Amino acid sequence: MLHQESHVVIHNQSVSPYRNVNSSPIITALFLFFTLIGSSQNILVSDQRGSCEPSIKIDPSDPSRMMVGVILDQGLSSTDGGLTWKHDKLMSSYGVWGDPVIDADADGRFYYFHLSNPPDGHWIDRIVCQRSEDMGETWTDGSFAGLNEEKQQDKHWSVIDQRTGHIYLTWTEFDTYGISSPTCFSRIRFSKSVDHGTSWSDAITISETLGNCEDSDETTEGAVPAVGPDGELYVCWANAKGLAFTSSEDDGLTWSKEKIIDTMPGGWDMDVPGIYRCNGMPITKVDVSNGPDRGSIYITWADQRKGLQDTDIWIMSSRDGGSSWSKPMRVNNDVPGKHQFFPWMDVDQSNGDVHVVFYDRRNHEDNHTDVYLGRSTDGGRSFLNLPISESPFFPRRDVFFGDYTNISAVNGVVRPVWTRMDEGNLSVWTDLSEKRWSTEMVELKLEFDAPSTKVLCLEVMPPDGKIEKLFKKRFSIGYQTHVYLWEPEEELRGLYQFRLRRKKSVLWRHEQKW
Repeated sequence: MLHQESHVVIHNQSVSPYRNVNSSPIITALFLFFTLIGSSQNILVSDQRGSCEPSIKIDPSDPSRMMVGVILDQGLSSTDGGLTWKHDKLMSSYGVWGDPVIDADADGRFYYFHLSNPPDGHWIDRIVCQRSEDMGETWTDGSFAGLNEEKQQDKHWSVIDQRTGHIYLTWTEFDTYGISSPTCFSRIRFSKSVDHGTSWSDAITISETLGNCEDSDETTEGAVPAVGPDGELYVCWANAKGLAFTSSEDDGLTWSKEKIIDTMPGGWDMDVPGIYRCNGMPITKVDVSNGPDRGSIYITWADQRKGLQDTDIWIMSSRDGGSSWSKPMRVNNDVPGKHQFFPWMDVDQSNGDVHVVFYDRRNHEDNHTDVYLGRSTDGGRSFLNLPISESPFFPRRDVFFGDYTNISAVNGVVRPVWTRMDEGNLSVWTDLSEKRWSTEMVELKLEFDAPSTKVLCLEVMPPDGKIEKLFKKRFSIGYQTHVYLWEPEEELRGLYQFRLRRKKSVLWRHEQKW
């Protein structure tokens, strides 16, 4: 049994490259990555009618404790690492009206942020925060941020500085939600609490570019705050120009000039077949671990820059506080042409690992959908992709599917949450994801420097001499990289032989001991 990640890279110099007489293709390398992956264990969190838009948070002080919020007013808690879930219903004099966001501080307090609909106010007139100090047995009636006459407050997210307990909240303010008018605008607002959510500072505007109020590409939306190692604040959102970024070094009193860090081609409002509506709004996280990438800022999002039938998950990183950024890199490592959408990200602060959950259709020709987890152990420079849903589902456009997934990672415990739809019925699920790193699996990555139309077969022969066919397929023109996952027999140790062949001709071979 392996206990840490390792890899072997077989370069050109040690691999005899294959060239056919028609000069296609050339196999420049075959990479074997040995990592710790296990089988999935999906757990039902909620199947109440209309369950979607899940938010999850693991207690930073005790990873066996975690909470999930589900629209409109569901609060679910687990004290056994997510194996079982207790259901509760939130109530507040301000109303509980969806967009659940769960957070937790270092002392085990949980916070539930949501939209409002108070009887003595108006629909979504503020962002409400309810606090529980007993794992959801009881909740405060709530405090609020952002009340601003008749304007509407929506699409909030929070972050807690685990050193100080300060809570930071960002959201979109609409002059009037959902209308098309040249005099109606949207903007990003910010507020903080220094007393565990009992009270909130006066909201300020931190965006410079005004958006419209249509809740589409030209609306300023999707702000998710993040905290750096020394309390720096970072926020990214989407607007008509692309991904806008700002930061604060004085606990949110002042903010840097808004900067567009990517043009986000195609915008954040996308059409994905079978989905009621789909956005690619950015998620911001920071590595505050003591690992080699401490201080790195990560932003992930989805867009259709490669075409309307090719939605991808992207990530950028900054190692200098947001002054400069890496080029966008795909998190999904499939061949082009399929939909990946609704990403969410978290960084495990015990080791700096980056985890991204998203929906994926790489294995299907129709709207059947799987859930994948992207995992990076090298500061977001590369990702291993793993399917975590035990079976695909088939969504329908006539049923509201929600606007996001979520994920939380603490001390090696990784809990993604997602919505699935079966025959029009919605349910929310999680996966005991860290168990997926408990046995050996191999990622085989073939890279070609020229396209191919030949049928190639990759085989492995374990020590017992029984040949296993890993794949046999025709490589389409333009596909340059191909990734396959394979798990060796856990009890079968010895020499494994790999070979790539076309018909009866062996083009490449390699031996590896386990």
